[in-house]
Formats: sequence, structure tokens, C-alpha cells
Amino acid sequence: MGIVAAEVIVTSPDRNFVTLKLTTDEGVTGLGDATLNGRELAVVSYLRDHVVPLLIDRDERNIEDTWQFLYRGAYWRRGPVTMAAIAAVDVALWDIKAKRAGMPLYQLLGGASRRGLLAYGHASGKSLDELFDSIRAHLEQGYRAVRVQTGVPGLAAIYGIASNATTAANAGVRYDHEPAQRGALAVQEDWDTRRYLRHVPTVFEAVRHEFGPELPLLHDGHHRMTPIEAAQLGRSLEPYDLFWLEDCTPAENQEALRLVRQHTTTPLAIGEIFNTIWDYQLIIREQLIDYVRSAVTHAGGITHLKRLLEYAAQYQIKSGMHGPTDVSPVGMAAALHLGLAIHNFGIQEYMTHGARTNEVFEQSFTWRDGYLHPGDEPGLGVSLNVDEAGKYPYERAYLPYNRLADGTVHDW
Repeated sequence: MGIVAAEVIVTSPDRNFVTLKLTTDEGVTGLGDATLNGRELAVVSYLRDHVVPLLIDRDERNIEDTWQFLYRGAYWRRGPVTMAAIAAVDVALWDIKAKRAGMPLYQLLGGASRRGLLAYGHASGKSLDELFDSIRAHLEQGYRAVRVQTGVPGLAAIYGIASNATTAANAGVRYDHEPAQRGALAVQEDWDTRRYLRHVPTVFEAVRHEFGPELPLLHDGHHRMTPIEAAQLGRSLEPYDLFWLEDCTPAENQEALRLVRQHTTTPLAIGEIFNTIWDYQLIIREQLIDYVRSAVTHAGGITHLKRLLEYAAQYQIKSGMHGPTDVSPVGMAAALHLGLAIHNFGIQEYMTHGARTNEVFEQSFTWRDGYLHPGDEPGLGVSLNVDEAGKYPYERAYLPYNRLADGTVHDW
């Protein structure tokens, strides 16, 4: 038994993706997603220059040992680059193990805990009319839960509004939650928290009036508020019964969530930019959040995120795994298999990839009546068309960033 080849494949069909492909001496292959939005080549170098040489001739069956070796053996631990690289190896090894077992990966994780995974989509608009049209479009696509992002009067371009993609620079391509800012420099957006805090509750009041009380509604604050501002927003949104308020304040300061929790009963989802169980240690133990937002791709793979979610389950905290289009179909499939198996699944973020991406990554998952299922092909159920991938070389691309009216750089 042993790994005989490890390839790092970079392709940019609708956006940039980094994929690790492992091959065993028996010819079994496994895929892992190593995409780190806007810093992709840092992970490419970490894998090619530092990890791949350590994988050749390793026994592919020993997933836990390989995880610990790559994490503890590096000495310099944690961080998004390291954990994305480890995640790619980990998921590829699980893919291989499930293929050799002749079963879908979720069966190796304990089998299915549910028939499918409730998913939410991203509705947005610069105006109420545009937002309502977006919500209706998502409902017509089968979504049973919708994230609502809104333009703010007086702010020209802000996070989460898909219609900002009409500019020539974006070429109409969606990128993560935002338009694809493909170019040598990041695009500047603007921000004013007081305008935002005044406007958002009026939007949710209008959405509830239009679509009724049953539709689960989510909202992403994207780290832009101070703790007291986040507490104010959470309280002001309580009448509209949100499924969750996401990333309301930069959670690197974990103690800040104590203040938010004291002032609002709006459920909180945190951790999109967290990479390890240790990032969550205090906020899970003190029950300061309700949903874990990390992606398999960015949090050390299936092995580590499963461990994290089992810890969260002790406190009735559920999963809400990150699932934007900067997580490749490989990373998305890993999330679906994990979500189907764990007991404390909450909801799955789901943004559809573009046609070119779906030609590069052939997938077996299904989407029916608002629920996802990873499919029953052996392994992850994703294959990489190398010839198609080769048609789309890497393109430097950054996420936007924020400045306040006085020019201060602010959290985006």
C-alpha cells in the first residue's frame, strides 16, 4: 500500500480552484479541495513544495496518522494556508478509502442520519423590488431557506449584492458571495455601519410582510460590526424570527460574543474564517453561538471538522458549513457527505457553480425540493476532467475590501 503520485492542479473555469489528486500503487485516485479565495497560490506552494514530498510512499489507509503528522510535524501550526493544505490531503484520503470500500463516503462516517440536507441560497438586491425578485427566483429554484442581503441607501457598492456584477470589470461572473473581481488589484467598496443598522430591520420587516412567517431567513453581517453594534442589530431583528445572524462581529475576539449574547436571542452563526477546533474552544464551551460555519476545505478536512462538530454537539450547537462558490465541487461534496452523517446537522449553504466549473468537476450530488444529497457513487462522487481543467489557467483575482467615508480601511 502506498501513495505513488500527488498532483496539485490549478484551474480557473468560473473562478480559481486548487485541487490535490492522490494516486495509490493500485491506481485508486482521490481528490481534495485546497482553494483559498484570493490566496490560492500560497496553498499551491505549501502543497507542492512542502507536503507532496512527504506523501509519496505513505500508507493511504492511515488517515488519522497522516493528519496528525502534517499538523504536528510542521511545528508551525494552524492558519488558513496550512489547514487548507491539510484538508486537501485528508479529503483525498477519505475519497480513496471510500472508493476502495466500494461505498459512498457518508457510509464510512456512520451512514445517513437524514434523507437530505436542507440548503439555503443567497437572495439579494439593491432595492426592495430587486430583492423580492431575487427571493422569488430562489423559491422557484426549490430553496426552502433564503439568506437576505440588501443594498443600503447612500452606499454605492457593498458586500453580498449580486447585481453589483453588472460592471464591466466583473464580466457578470459570480465569485464567492460577491461578483468576480478578476484583476491585479482588489476593488474598493464603501461602508457606513449606522446607515446599515437603521436600514436592515426595515428590509426584514418588508420581507416578512411579503413572504410570510414560515420562510427561514438568514443574514450575514460579514464581521463589520463592533460587539455592541452586533448586539443592537440582533435585538432589532428579533421580531422577524431569523434562522441566524452570521458573523456579526470579528470573532477572533471570542469574548466579544458574550456581550452580543447578553442582548439578543437571535441565533448566531460564527466561524467562516476559523480553521481549527481551538478557534471555537471558548465560544462553544460558553454556548455563545448556535451554528458552526467552517468549511471542510478551510478547517483541516473531514477528520478535523467532524471532531469539531462532535464537540459542538455536546452543547446542542449545529453545523452550518460554508458552501460558496469559492469552495470547489470537491469541497462541497465533502461537506455533503459529512452533513448527511452527523447528528447535529443544521443547514447547508449552497451556491450553484457555473457551467464551466461543472464541466471540469463532474458531480453525482442531487438537488430536489430544497434538499441536497451527495449521491451513492463510491467515494466523494466527484471526478476531475483534467483536459477541461487545462483549458482554464490561473487568473489572479481578489475579493473586494471596504473603506469608510473618511478613507479608513474597514472589515469587508
